[in-house]
Amino acid sequence: MEIHMKNSSDIKESIITAATGLIQQSSGNISEITTRAIAGKANVGIGLINYHFQSKDNLITICVQRIIQQVILSFSMEGKTYTDDKERLTDWAVHVFDFLFENPAISRISILGDLSDYRSDCNSVKTQKGFMFALDDKVPEADKQMLSFILTAAMQTAFLSRQITKELLGYDLDHASHRKVFITKLVKVLFNEAKKEEGDLI
Repeated sequence: MEIHMKNSSDIKESIITAATGLIQQSSGNISEITTRAIAGKANVGIGLINYHFQSKDNLITICVQRIIQQVILSFSMEGKTYTDDKERLTDWAVHVFDFLFENPAISRISILGDLSDYRSDCNSVKTQKGFMFALDDKVPEADKQMLSFILTAAMQTAFLSRQITKELLGYDLDHASHRKVFITKLVKVLFNEAKKEEGDLI
């Protein structure tokens, strides 16, 4: 019984690994990835994919969540030093924002998946928690949570509605330089509002 469960777990993991590899190779063009291709790369029958994941879409969603998690884990960027929290948060946010636009299909799946089933362990919340680590211990926890929540939500909205963002705010977010200016301005506004609310805590 234990051997069967172990084998089943190994098979499931090999399918996820294979599908993740194909997603990364396709530059996020999910529509080009077939169940047959995933099965071939994982060296399993197509039936096992349906058995473990019910559908290709479910499998792709799981893989995308893992890919995004790796981006979140890279927040710390060892070796970089910052003059203050604002500079650190801006740099981390630019890093995440660039990933969204450089991997649009993957990012869209992750964001829309979170919005349809928002949970404490979804990637959006993990992103918020990652941003919180950019803020000093002197900042109250509730303020960290609010600032990180607003920042994440604003980035996701700007990503999902890039054309409207361009029309309303004048930022062409398909260009990295505009993305950096947008994030810098956004963080600056959030920090200024926090100062008005809490004095000089941030």
